[in-house]
Amino acid sequence: MVDYVLLEKYAENMRVLFVEDDEFIRKETHELLCDIFNHVDIAVNGEEGLKQYIGFYNDTKSYYDLVITDIKMPKMDGIDLTKEIYKVYKEQPVIVLSAHSESEYLMELVNIGISQFITKPIEINSFVHTIFNISKDIYIKNNENSETQSTLVNLTPALIWNKESKKLNRGKEDIKLTKKELLLIDLLLKVTEKTYTVDEIIIHLWKDNDETSPDVKNLKNIISRLRKKIPELDIENVYGFGYKINIH
Repeated sequence: MVDYVLLEKYAENMRVLFVEDDEFIRKETHELLCDIFNHVDIAVNGEEGLKQYIGFYNDTKSYYDLVITDIKMPKMDGIDLTKEIYKVYKEQPVIVLSAHSESEYLMELVNIGISQFITKPIEINSFVHTIFNISKDIYIKNNENSETQSTLVNLTPALIWNKESKKLNRGKEDIKLTKKELLLIDLLLKVTEKTYTVDEIIIHLWKDNDETSPDVKNLKNIISRLRKKIPELDIENVYGFGYKINIH
């Protein structure tokens, strides 16, 4: 289930280029994208898309946050368009729209670095879920530097985490934490918007190969103790994925 409040937050300032030659798909998908993003430019083929991509950079001195392109198009297809974009900016996030009949192109796209695909005909729930995930990744990446540069994280008006000293304070009181509790809080607050997977957390907590067993049961015990010790610390279990700390 997509959290639409978070999607609005992640997508609010993103600039998107959508390239599609089919008029019906272009119109329908453009309307859907405009419901999510405030800035969506369109192009009708790869050649026009590349021209618009370069022109956008020349005008704004910044790249699109996201490019969404069809594969089979006249003048320049989605594969060549992506290759040309990567020559300009290798880190450009790209989503490729692909019909089942175009599976022969997928390996080439994977080889040039594309990992995000949306199957045509577009199924709206799947489409929005993919957009949510990539928008979240882009949002985190764009905000990661400012997050890591800030030393103090205000979890609640009274509860403060100091990234530098690795201390959790309630007012003027230092809250005593075990090694595992400290490692867990430190990881979850490295990027405050991120949900960390159970595997990521277990690897981080048991990287020193200590005497306790690195498993989900022990992780849940650590989280349970933390919740009892610090009730106002909002550790959220994102079902089927992992954990995050919410800031209030």
